[in-house]
Amino acid sequence: MEYLFFVILPIVAFLYASVGHGGASGYLALMALCSFAVEDIRIIALTLNLFVAGISFLHFRKEGHFNSRLFYPFIIGSIPASFIGGMLEIDSLWYKRILGVFLLIATIRFLLEKKASADRKQSNLLLSIFIGASIGLFSGMIGIGGGIILSPVILLLGWGNIKETAAVSALFIFTNSALGLAGNYFSKMSFDLETSLPELLTTVFLATIGGYFGSYWGSQLKHLKLLKYVLATVLGIASIKLWIL
Repeated sequence: MEYLFFVILPIVAFLYASVGHGGASGYLALMALCSFAVEDIRIIALTLNLFVAGISFLHFRKEGHFNSRLFYPFIIGSIPASFIGGMLEIDSLWYKRILGVFLLIATIRFLLEKKASADRKQSNLLLSIFIGASIGLFSGMIGIGGGIILSPVILLLGWGNIKETAAVSALFIFTNSALGLAGNYFSKMSFDLETSLPELLTTVFLATIGGYFGSYWGSQLKHLKLLKYVLATVLGIASIKLWIL
């Protein structure tokens, strides 16, 4: 199962990065399928998010898709919330249940083709801050960056087009992941870095390679519909596994 994880990991990173995401829900799904320790998967997923979402943001910004006015209200609300979420320890059973729900959301997100509204609307400051805080809290708790939730919200409200949404989500994910990791550190959650370092470095390297090429192609308007359905299948299986085990 470990070899399967390393084979699929860069593909997941490639796909997520192509739409401006860090891929945490995909990494969590893979780690759940490969029976990783519950106490490790949140930290590993957030670490991978930093690299993949950071690279994805740079590619989308280079192509001129970043809307700073859309981004900042979300992150203002998310900064304290994601840090607090990262400090919260959840019972392993409840963690699996909550993660299973969010992986199901991710599955639906990839199965349904999202299209930006034809009529662009002005974002609402207070609502944006509230949305950012809500997503940030849950992101820090379960070990995701929140882009899988933020992206469809932006598109549904008509506040940005698909490429702007990808750029905003990428930086949102990067920031949330950093704060979630900081919260984990200050709460002194267990993670044996010394014994896990070779596997962690390999995991980061593979995810970064996949994220680099995925974000490059995604920023160049490439579409990966078939891979989206494959990823949705993986997420769905992992979600079911988390609920029945």
